Amino acid sequence: MYEDKTLICKDCGNEFIFSAGEQAFYAEKGFENEPTRCKDCRQARKNAARGQREMFTTTCAVCGGEARVPFQPREDRPVLCSACFAERKGA
Repeated sequence: MYEDKTLICKDCGNEFIFSAGEQAFYAEKGFENEPTRCKDCRQARKNAARGQREMFTTTCAVCGGEARVPFQPREDRPVLCSACFAERKGA
């Protein structure tokens, strides 16, 4: 019923494919308009709307290394760096 379409991104001007599966999804959700931006430009636009996340630097409670976290650390709760967090989560 649907066939892949080649569309032009209104932001970057590059061609992108509006696949048959995506068209079926749009129809199922009741969307009437085709996408006007390619996947990369849609993602960039979403990220720009969110703004930058403030990061805080602290010391890892396990290894003593630097840990950058997206929340204000508290003195009464240990904070782990990414490596120690992943190791603990995998265990």
